[in-house]
Amino acid sequence: MITAGDFRNGVTFEEDGNVLQIVEFQHVKPGKGAAFVRTKIKNVITGAVIEKSYNPSAKFPTAFVERKDMEYSYSDGDLYYFMDSETYDQVPISQNELSDNFKFVKEGMVCKVCSYKGKVFAVEPPNFVELEVTETDPGFKGDTATNATKPATLETGAEIKVPLFIDQGEIIRIDTRTGEYMERV
Repeated sequence: MITAGDFRNGVTFEEDGNVLQIVEFQHVKPGKGAAFVRTKIKNVITGAVIEKSYNPSAKFPTAFVERKDMEYSYSDGDLYYFMDSETYDQVPISQNELSDNFKFVKEGMVCKVCSYKGKVFAVEPPNFVELEVTETDPGFKGDTATNATKPATLETGAEIKVPLFIDQGEIIRIDTRTGEYMERV
């Protein structure tokens, strides 16, 4: 059990059958009246973020969200298969559970599979991945002001904007959280 007075960023707890995670919290002690805890909480399963106030003595059961490293093996239709590196079990995960940034993941990459009470609700790809540019237009010297970019298709099929000096066949590093080009490898 955890009390609202013990809330910290990243803490997960259960309330009304929902698994919630603290994004921000603030202990408020007004001049008149009782103290309270103002929070911004995220529903871990749906991703919805709401603001709510709690009495500091309110108690909630602690929710344990399991994050396990699993290797992406292959996809078959709408199912994506991940292998547990310890037990070598294949775990099928529906396409609905994958985030938008999964487009940067290729076979053999290790991702974090998030589950609560055995039910998978999210797959987190690595923060940075190195992928090959499979298709892009050639860049020309002198046709830019500053920070000019062009579209490029990566080996996973994802499209991002890259600087003009990047050519087809080069390996680049991408930040999967923002989907932006980081550097040439």
